[in-house]
Amino acid sequence: MRRKPSDNPNSRLALLVLGAFILAVIAAAVTLWHGKQPETLPEAQTGPVTAPIPENQVITYEEAGKEAPSKEITAQRKSQFGMDKGVDLIVKADESVKIGDTTISMQEILKHIQLKKGDIVEKNVGNAVPEPSPAAGHHGNAAPYANAYGIYVVQPLDNIWNVHFQFLRDYFKQRGIALSLVSDEPNRRGFSSGVGKILKFSENMVYIYNLRERKLDVDLDTIQPLTKIVIFDMGRVFTLLDQIDDKRIDHIQFDGETLWIPAQ
Repeated sequence: MRRKPSDNPNSRLALLVLGAFILAVIAAAVTLWHGKQPETLPEAQTGPVTAPIPENQVITYEEAGKEAPSKEITAQRKSQFGMDKGVDLIVKADESVKIGDTTISMQEILKHIQLKKGDIVEKNVGNAVPEPSPAAGHHGNAAPYANAYGIYVVQPLDNIWNVHFQFLRDYFKQRGIALSLVSDEPNRRGFSSGVGKILKFSENMVYIYNLRERKLDVDLDTIQPLTKIVIFDMGRVFTLLDQIDDKRIDHIQFDGETLWIPAQ
């Protein structure tokens, strides 16, 4: 009896070998194809690309021998206000300040100041802080003063009078007026000088803040360094000083509450 070709053992073996070879070729092709596939790309953004909203800017106090990240900002602002040693930092109301290991927002400090002044503090949308009275005078532009606060970091042996006097010397220097180191001292008759009266009045326009206890303080005595700061409301202080006629400083009168120059 004649056998069919398919019944031949050699034929079946050849078919098996051919099938295995074809499968191997297909597997290799599939592997190679997958290896050349590009990485999956992220889905394209349909809207405009926007940068993340930064947190409140932190203005860092530059300690001796250290580079603060906000050094250039501080130098620029101090130059704009004509300040040198009178303040260490100039901070805006919506920023925070870092002194040593302590970081605190100006809004928190201003809340304490408003309560001290007896103002009603309302938490508005965006935590808005009332702007100080706009300054005028010889600068002619009130914009730089808005919501700007000078910060002086209290050092050992500081006293509030000398801190104010250095601020005042910086201010008048940028007006082209050099105050002598003894211009704040009483005259020969024992009466306060005009500069001394300004300094006495300015005690009501600045605040001392205790960073460690997070509250307003009444003196500059420090146990630990970098724990107290003096805060100048640049809008209020410059508004006052811009109105002073430097040629009549010695005519200034102060009654404990009000500062004025008598009419000629």
